[in-house]
Amino acid sequence: MQQQPVPVIYDGIRMEAGLRPDFIIESVLVLELKAVEVMHPVYDAQLLTYMKLLDMRLGLLINFNVAVLKDGIRRMIR
Repeated sequence: MQQQPVPVIYDGIRMEAGLRPDFIIESVLVLELKAVEVMHPVYDAQLLTYMKLLDMRLGLLINFNVAVLKDGIRRMIR
């Protein structure tokens, strides 16, 4: 499933915060795609936030702006 909004629920209040992970695979994997020169820590935090809000344990952060694709893949387990 792609680009589904993820609501933030805080203290019983549901907020639409505009969070949209790139892909959610089989309700098991969150996939976040980038094409950037430098991978900043904020991208890791973004993926971790999606994983926490969706209650998923596995996420992949993939940067396509690398010479060898395997160098641009970061796996996160929560």
